[in-house]
Amino acid sequence: MPSPQQARAQASAITSGRTAPEAEVSPTAQLRTLFDRPRLSPGQRRIAQYLIEHLTEAAFLSITDLAERVGVSQPSVTRFASAVGFSGYPALRERLQSIALGSRAGAPAEEARGNELQAAVDAEIENLENLRRDFADPDRVIDVGRKLAASTPLTVLGLRISVSLAEYFAYAARRIHPDVRLVSRGGSVAYDALLQSREAGGTWVLAFSMPRHAQETLTAVRVARGAGLKVALITDLALGPVVDEADVTFATGTGSRLVFDSYAAAGVMCSALLQAMTDADPERTQARLEEYEQLADQHQFFLRD
Repeated sequence: MPSPQQARAQASAITSGRTAPEAEVSPTAQLRTLFDRPRLSPGQRRIAQYLIEHLTEAAFLSITDLAERVGVSQPSVTRFASAVGFSGYPALRERLQSIALGSRAGAPAEEARGNELQAAVDAEIENLENLRRDFADPDRVIDVGRKLAASTPLTVLGLRISVSLAEYFAYAARRIHPDVRLVSRGGSVAYDALLQSREAGGTWVLAFSMPRHAQETLTAVRVARGAGLKVALITDLALGPVVDEADVTFATGTGSRLVFDSYAAAGVMCSALLQAMTDADPERTQARLEEYEQLADQHQFFLRD
């Protein structure tokens, strides 16, 4: 049984050119669209992968037979059907049979359009549209930005795959904040940094938790809370143990159509918080940016465009 990431690597392989016209979209492409849910559990991903690999046979199995073939419980199959947008397993099986028999009538899910790379972009566009709706009321972003700006030092935590987002935020935040501390290693190193930040007067941590969600991130967030630090969390999760430990959570979708996730919405979320920090203390921001520009010119940090 391939791992979820191995399955994604096989399913998201890039092919040249465009897919066939709408009437000829392959059953595999239709199923990938149907099952494109980044929050599926490992067991649910196993069900999805089995259905993709054995559609012709699986579309006509009873719930008991399907559960037995995949090695899960019948309630797990029912929960899977609900997770991918159906009222129950009978409705899902009817849709599977429609795909297997080549009928596209009554499809409840948006069909795949374009090639694999275009589908990945489409998924990120949807994530950005969801974020735009969340930004209709910017008060929470403004409030958290002020709190992060007032925390000296400000700690930014990102472990494993989340390091890249944390590094970006910390790099930009240092232009406008006098003391930003990046924590990108877990274990006792993270604990030391978090405890020292609190002892130095810090009040907030900005943490990132992207899939696959690391156990050490949860532990570090708990250490931060135990030390008296408040935690703002950027993640793709709406529920879960890391969310439960955070004081405030910004949930942003991740692009999961390719073998490795993409983070367009999370990147915009970072920029929004940085803007809120900038607006929280405009005089400090202006002074620090001017000083940095003088240093950059003096030492020729950048090429002249």
